[in-house]
Amino acid sequence: MSKLHAFTVHYIKRARNHRWRCSEITFWCIDEQLCNQWIQALKELLDSQKSRPKQLLVYINPYGGKRQGKRIYEQKVAPLFNLASISADVVITEHANHAKDNLFEVNIYKYDGIVCVGGDGMFSEVMHGLIGRIQKDSGIDQNNPKTPLAQCSIRIGIIPAGSTDCICYATVGIIDPETSALHIIVGDCQPLDVSSIHHNNTFLKYSVSLLGYGFYGDILKDSEKKRWMGPMRYDFSGFKTFLSHQYYEGTVSFQPAKGTVGSPRDKESCRTGCHICRQTKQLEEQQKNYGFEHKEVEDEWKVIKGKFLAINAVNMSCACPRSPKGLSPAAHLADGSADLILVRKCSRFNFLRYLVRHTNQDDQFDFPFVDVYRVKRFQFTSKHLEDNESDIKDVGKKRFGQFCSDHPACCCNLANSTWNCDGETLDSSAVEVRVRCQLVKLFARGIEIYKDEAAYNSSSNELLS
Repeated sequence: MSKLHAFTVHYIKRARNHRWRCSEITFWCIDEQLCNQWIQALKELLDSQKSRPKQLLVYINPYGGKRQGKRIYEQKVAPLFNLASISADVVITEHANHAKDNLFEVNIYKYDGIVCVGGDGMFSEVMHGLIGRIQKDSGIDQNNPKTPLAQCSIRIGIIPAGSTDCICYATVGIIDPETSALHIIVGDCQPLDVSSIHHNNTFLKYSVSLLGYGFYGDILKDSEKKRWMGPMRYDFSGFKTFLSHQYYEGTVSFQPAKGTVGSPRDKESCRTGCHICRQTKQLEEQQKNYGFEHKEVEDEWKVIKGKFLAINAVNMSCACPRSPKGLSPAAHLADGSADLILVRKCSRFNFLRYLVRHTNQDDQFDFPFVDVYRVKRFQFTSKHLEDNESDIKDVGKKRFGQFCSDHPACCCNLANSTWNCDGETLDSSAVEVRVRCQLVKLFARGIEIYKDEAAYNSSSNELLS
């Protein structure tokens, strides 16, 4: 073995707690021709993987969250992209909506994906820009809530670098920049439902995680005034909002998600290769092939009037390190529905019991003052707007269903709250929300299941990068 020839293979291996790590192994060979044959075969195999991105557009928020977006990208992400021969055009955002505005100007179709380095706010900005650009190029009016939207084939990657990274946690299972970068490199694809929010036939925003009125809206509104406190402002505003114990009156009307598998109170969480999400997509494609379109029937609507401490609609579990199960543990990423959670007026002690349930394994919906529904569409109008002839027509009419007689409306509280839309305020208290099935795609694969952690740690289950 006087003359050796060698090549190095870089690969990805799974680590503990949903982390992925990059490693390498070097192969040695005496025969130069045999060595070159192996190299050529491996290159052809990698080139044949069309899902792997070759060119990316990267937006970095250097100001938000941990204020470390640029450093995280340069030290942890860029070296991996270079190793995988992925070229990236990097844009450092300089102001709010910089990425959103830029996506309407650049040629997005030359990229295999768009990556955002930041928190949930940065992802929301990129998502709004991408969806808006696709609808504009497709000639679709976003202001018409009944118009079907064009799906976005360009995937979005999330490198977590924010104060809250709920979307990354709920789609990957860990907040780790290196793991997220490796999911991008191998070309993973996870469809994601998006809710469109309208008021009086005017488009307001899109939401993928939490749309909350009342408690979570009040927390966000108060925390916006205390940005100087940093991430601690959420704890302070949360405690302050809990002590105020403010409730709001209004009418919620919704269409149940008929035809979907599962319910908000079952124990089947959304995981990698989720059969519930897959069946939803197959059913939707069958309906398109046979020319069937879903028709909105008025008698399908259900209406509830009352006093609410919180009205939450989630498209995903909204899990995070503080709440490992999230607001709705059985919510699915791509089943074309949202879980609507109504928390009625109750004592401060009972509301605290409900909030504590988010941090443990107990059923958080097992309270007489909490109702949860799986819906495809819902509307909300506050009591204050109802008394002044709400702009949303037909909400609350008896032909939509029966009002909840156990909680009659009264005029003791006319104040309005603010909507918390993925961590951004939305002042309109009268909204119409529709779930758009699998509107966008992420560089992710959902949360993987490790049935036997010990066996998994000793296994050699590895992925070529």
